[in-house]
Amino acid sequence: MKKAIVTGANGFIGNNLVKELLSHNVEVFALVRNNHIDNLPKNDNLKIIPFDLENIENAILPYDDYDCFYHLAWEGSAGKDRANTKLQLQNAQWSVESLILAKNIGCKKFIGVGTIMEHETIASMQTQGNKPGLGYIYGSGKLVSHAMCKSIASDIGIDLIWAEITNAYGIGELSPRMINTTIRKIISGESPKFTSGTQNYDFVYIDDVSRAFYLIGENGKPFHNYLIGSSTARPLKEFLLEMKKSIAPNLDFVFGDVPFMGTNLDIKTFDCSQTEIDTGFKAKVNFSEGTKKTKEWLKSLENN
Repeated sequence: MKKAIVTGANGFIGNNLVKELLSHNVEVFALVRNNHIDNLPKNDNLKIIPFDLENIENAILPYDDYDCFYHLAWEGSAGKDRANTKLQLQNAQWSVESLILAKNIGCKKFIGVGTIMEHETIASMQTQGNKPGLGYIYGSGKLVSHAMCKSIASDIGIDLIWAEITNAYGIGELSPRMINTTIRKIISGESPKFTSGTQNYDFVYIDDVSRAFYLIGENGKPFHNYLIGSSTARPLKEFLLEMKKSIAPNLDFVFGDVPFMGTNLDIKTFDCSQTEIDTGFKAKVNFSEGTKKTKEWLKSLENN
């Protein structure tokens, strides 16, 4: 890989992917909104391109021999906007427009970013009597994006690869998602409360996520889906008890006080073997180590 484009380049995953690509001497064209570049390094191989999702087709990129177009930009990936139906559907349309842009500027392959929630969404909709939570609106947006991009890519003649993340966490994340919120409670001395934790889960540290994206771009097969995970999926409670032992041995973790509104996926859904076989990716950072690093970083923010 010599040249890559990254949308959402200043975000949590985006800026880590940019750094990973630069470490392999890849020339990176980083598409950023409102000149947000505070998370990006200074590097001669990094080109900053202003853009906004609403007008992605107008992004100013010269026709060139680009190897990969990584589309990470997505509005409402965390917080209350996950339940914004209009926004999540619009994200799917913006993904299609990004795909068409990639084709028009001479890019060889388009890497879309999906989520394990695509599988949860399908299972939830197909389960009789189930009452899914609002988070599945975000999952539905990703699922629609996946389906439309795959059809359009086939029609216009560009290779599509779909990378699905289980649950990314680590240094640099400021969203109100589970790991971040739980560690903040631990730092403040508050006992965190959870569901019973019997549902299967997986978490993957940000350094592993960015390395996986690089390897998927380098070695992934066209029109294949690749799961990015730790290959240690298990019931959520086991992860949380590992976190407690690692960074909060003196705090009580309360299980069962929060109702579970989701769908429990079969453990086989978290199988990353195809990713490992095709791309050479294997997660390196275990959950205990990853949560220690994340806690130290979050504490450093409070001290500044």
